[in-house]
Amino acid sequence: MVRKLIYSVCSLFIWLDCISQTSDDAYREPLKQVLTEIEAQYGIKIRYSDKMVSDRFVTYARWRFRPDVEKTLSNVLASQDLSFSKTGDKSYKISAFQYHLKTVEEGKAQLEYLSSLYNDVASWEKRKNEMRACMYSALQLSPVPAAPASKPIITPVRKMDGYTVENIAFEVLPGVYTSGSLYRPAKVKGKVPVVLCPDGHWDKHRYRADCQYRCATLARMGCIAISYDIFAWGESLLQFKPEDHRRSLAMTVQTLGAFRILDYLLKLKEADTSRVAISGGSGGGSHTMLVTALDERIKLSAPVVMVSSYHSGGCPCESGMPVHLCGGGTNNAEIAAMAAPRPQLVISDGKDWTAHVPENEFPYLKKMYSYYGKPELVENVHLPAEGHDYGINKRIALYEFIGKHFRCDLGAIKDKTGKIDESRVTIEPQTALYVFGEKGEKLPANAIHGYEELKKMFEGKK
Repeated sequence: MVRKLIYSVCSLFIWLDCISQTSDDAYREPLKQVLTEIEAQYGIKIRYSDKMVSDRFVTYARWRFRPDVEKTLSNVLASQDLSFSKTGDKSYKISAFQYHLKTVEEGKAQLEYLSSLYNDVASWEKRKNEMRACMYSALQLSPVPAAPASKPIITPVRKMDGYTVENIAFEVLPGVYTSGSLYRPAKVKGKVPVVLCPDGHWDKHRYRADCQYRCATLARMGCIAISYDIFAWGESLLQFKPEDHRRSLAMTVQTLGAFRILDYLLKLKEADTSRVAISGGSGGGSHTMLVTALDERIKLSAPVVMVSSYHSGGCPCESGMPVHLCGGGTNNAEIAAMAAPRPQLVISDGKDWTAHVPENEFPYLKKMYSYYGKPELVENVHLPAEGHDYGINKRIALYEFIGKHFRCDLGAIKDKTGKIDESRVTIEPQTALYVFGEKGEKLPANAIHGYEELKKMFEGKK
């Protein structure tokens, strides 16, 4: 009884304070007070940190209230670049506005809207060309900067069971290096496929066991495969700070790095330029879709756990540049569609933002491929019980897809029972995959250090 009385008295004081506001001060109230008012009026509990709400004010605060509590929260928090999520029957949590994230329903509605913009190859190709030009401009790659004249830095070859490994670094811009590990078949006969294997934000990046399994197995089945660092990750940390990965130019440098890698690999005498693929997971999946959309040299793509109409990638290396604002607004599903009619394998799972691919994004992609009369060239392997990784079942799907379309020797990677077997791959320690030495002592003298030096290279290009 006492508690109810105190609550009523507090509510009365809040109400009296509210009605003291007028249009002269735009009905301005502290955000923390507004949230308290919402809790009182709707009988809910809202979680937030004091740091998130301190020194914030809401204009026309009470005018934003609606009979529906969630509409009220949307009206109030949108003015502060904040959002909310429901955590219980009558409880909510406030977080920073996630510009890259929509609801499943909003993503589906956007796909329906985008589908209304084209209805055949001609109308789609027109939009695709406009989108591509916009995306290059958004990345500040219009025109693409001239490539440095330097040759790649390559370490001695290490011989393994059915494949070889050598570490390699490319000068992407003057003094800016991207490092990777290049896997080749032990015996090369004629022209062989090339596969780019960018990776996402998983711990240890290209040094991880599953990344080594993937690249080595691709080499054992007859491909040249390369894994490479994303910006301010791996050996790129010799030049930039970890926090620089969450800066907008990360997206640009990673894209340019893929172009430079293609420039080199496709000039190798054994490289088959008609069989060039790219496959990465998570942030590497975003990179896979973007590079495929921009570069016609890619003939097959396999984005893993990242094709989603409502999630554009929460890292600036995926959405830090306004690529997703091109064409009046786009999403990863439409960017993935820019691969058509080139073969594409979409790998999704049941425990992240790709959970709805079978009923939302995949039918859309099938429709886009059907414009070219080739709906069979896009496939979806959905693993409902799995999560956000590039695990064995996802890798097997990749091997089989590349094997089918690039006519590779799948028998070379199968055991006596006919199952794909990765056990003959040697998992090397992280230091074995370094280009520049265990302490970075071999980093070239012209290497720049710091994001500000990188930023200067792009000044005036916006």
